[in-house]
Amino acid sequence: MSETGFQAETLDLDPPAVAPERDLFSKFDPLIAEREALLTSGVRDPFAIVMDEVRSPTEAVIGGRETILLGTYNYMGMTFDADVLAAGKRALDEYGSGTNGSRMLNGTFRDHVDAEDALKEFYGARHAMVFSTGYQANLGVISTIAGKGEYIILDADSHASIYDGCALGNAEVVRFRHNSVDDLDKRLGRLPKEPGKLVVLEGVYSMLGDIAPLAEMVAVARRHGAMVLVDEAHSMGFFGQSGRGVYEDQGLALGRDVDFVIGTFSKSVGTVGGFCVSDHPKFEVMRFACRPYIFTASLPPSVVATAATSIRKLMTAHDKRRRLWVNTRRMHDGLTALGFDLGTSSPESAIIAVILEDQVQAIAMWQALLENGVYVNMARPPATPAGTFLLRCSLSAEHRVEQLTKVLALFERTGRELGVIA
Repeated sequence: MSETGFQAETLDLDPPAVAPERDLFSKFDPLIAEREALLTSGVRDPFAIVMDEVRSPTEAVIGGRETILLGTYNYMGMTFDADVLAAGKRALDEYGSGTNGSRMLNGTFRDHVDAEDALKEFYGARHAMVFSTGYQANLGVISTIAGKGEYIILDADSHASIYDGCALGNAEVVRFRHNSVDDLDKRLGRLPKEPGKLVVLEGVYSMLGDIAPLAEMVAVARRHGAMVLVDEAHSMGFFGQSGRGVYEDQGLALGRDVDFVIGTFSKSVGTVGGFCVSDHPKFEVMRFACRPYIFTASLPPSVVATAATSIRKLMTAHDKRRRLWVNTRRMHDGLTALGFDLGTSSPESAIIAVILEDQVQAIAMWQALLENGVYVNMARPPATPAGTFLLRCSLSAEHRVEQLTKVLALFERTGRELGVIA
């Protein structure tokens, strides 16, 4: 007997046989195999592009080659504006590189308040909340406003951040067909009248570049007693007389017609961050109830300082808005004349989607353009509707005529070589 009272010779020292652990990454095997097959075919990874150098809102060096940028959402070209850069450098010198805290604790600096003031000026709004990203703005606002027993009604083609905001909350989610006023009316009509309802719309849908019939949809939402949130990420700065977005362009007003406007700093504003503006008298309670706002670090002072300066300049950027629409029409008309299949029949927004037959054709076209000095976005499901593969172009007010002339010539040459156009 041993000191423990057990006979050593009877001990089984081999570890018991156990079922092998399930690899939590197994569910991604089809995606991994698809990517490996893509890379072994000899093409570049369209989702791993590195900007070696960025020289302007429309020019960069990629893979050692000077490249025209036609896929950056830098709509108003504010990333290299002298006043914007000066504001960021000043804040960096005065406050350092970061805040080390959330807005609820030590993370609110003077420039955070100034950015929210700039948003209130821009939108003529009572309230503004700045989030660390546009994704977080949708995630936080949607999940907080609509709760258990209430309803969120959203367009089927809504952005991933909108869907994730729904998933984070406890509200019942109802989808309606993309841009269908009749289907929205039908879905709302089937819901019980008593619970609160939030209709979530987008001004511009980022994959195809089409705009929503907001005026008709808001009228339907109001008739059914629903509140309305509009995401204007891809329209702020150049839609409407003041650049507030599609809702302004269609004659709607914040407070009277639209309850909440969501936006981002990473498009027309030219930096990073997100926001929500509202006229609702109780909106400030969101600062104490919205988890993605409370439990994350605030933006660096240099970032919100650039945002505030950019937003105030966008209020009077009438010439930039005009140039952006001129560039958009030139590109859309040129691609249409060449015979490309586009996401919209007319230039509805600064996004122009070139529809391709399949992923093989889309990647071949994308790589040929890149090798000749033009960068566009390659998009595929699930980011796009099922079975849709496209090249997404986004125009900037800073694109020059000679750049767009070169881009159209390259689209024509590569399109003919690959059989995309006759």
